[in-house]
Amino acid sequence: MEREYWKSGNMIYPLPVVMISTKGSDGKNNIFTVAWTGTTCTNPACAYISVRPERYSYKALCETKEFVINIVTKDLTKACDYCGVKSGRDVDKFNECNLTPIDSKYVSAPSIKESPVNIECKVKDIIKLGSHHMFIAEVLGVCVDRKYMDDANKFHLEDANPVCYMHGEYFTMGEKIGKFGYSVKKK
Repeated sequence: MEREYWKSGNMIYPLPVVMISTKGSDGKNNIFTVAWTGTTCTNPACAYISVRPERYSYKALCETKEFVINIVTKDLTKACDYCGVKSGRDVDKFNECNLTPIDSKYVSAPSIKESPVNIECKVKDIIKLGSHHMFIAEVLGVCVDRKYMDDANKFHLEDANPVCYMHGEYFTMGEKIGKFGYSVKKK
């Protein structure tokens, strides 16, 4: 098998598809997308987003140090894509995408009602890396849509059809092939 080397770059795919909601110090709500997000720590629960300084919401993030990570489903993909290509400088994305801003419990940034999971975050540190600045945040609270809970109170995000992103394209998640530890589980 022949292999080919490319210039340095990230090929860590697939990525979760998320919409970030913010509220600026001027009280204006906005939604934008990020390609770089994930977990940084379990205890305390921390997550990160990496944002280009020229993005409209960058200022709001620096001023308020708050944001919400909203998980995107198949039904929200078109709105998510719109929020990634249009600027909050020019349009009200909540209005344009028929999304509902709802009060968050721990931060002033709104959550997106239509998202099955809203992760409320408070920025602890900003690391200026180059093209992107990484906002490392403590997760203050997680709000989930109860319609994805079963009778045993287990949350089933897979029933919401979350999507992932790879090489500029959106994908549904596919079939379950195992769970953590299945490779060593006694039969």
